[in-house]
Amino acid sequence: MKITTFNIRVYGIVLRDGSILLTDEFRLGMRMTKFPGGGLELGEGTADCLRREFQEETGQDIEIIEHIYTTDYFQPTRLLEEPQQLISIYYRVEIKDPLSFRTSGKAFDFKETIEGAQSFRWVRLADLKADMLTFPIDQKIIPLLKVRYLSL
Repeated sequence: MKITTFNIRVYGIVLRDGSILLTDEFRLGMRMTKFPGGGLELGEGTADCLRREFQEETGQDIEIIEHIYTTDYFQPTRLLEEPQQLISIYYRVEIKDPLSFRTSGKAFDFKETIEGAQSFRWVRLADLKADMLTFPIDQKIIPLLKVRYLSL
């Protein structure tokens, strides 16, 4: 497997009342659960990327509070036809009130399972387990999040 390019993803960790915001999506022909965010575009900074992604996905503005983690090991992409080196960057963010997008109590709560379908839900951070998330890098940061934020 020869990798010739990077794929940089930027994600926002939103914590409220002991819960963390997850997004359930149908993309690339599969269901996935991850943190809100997405791909960095050329000419865009990571903070600008995250603000844009939250606007696109939720219609809301965010405030970036702090950097949490950046991938520090080699991780190839799993779902793309041409393999790429995946770099994921995580920030703790706050959504500016009031919340104006729909959240649900159940996973994949969208009307149709079509490309781009998306729903949001809150999960108690204390109850969050690695196998609840689809991607290895997201799974890796769960213990870090629990150590760092369970006392908030």
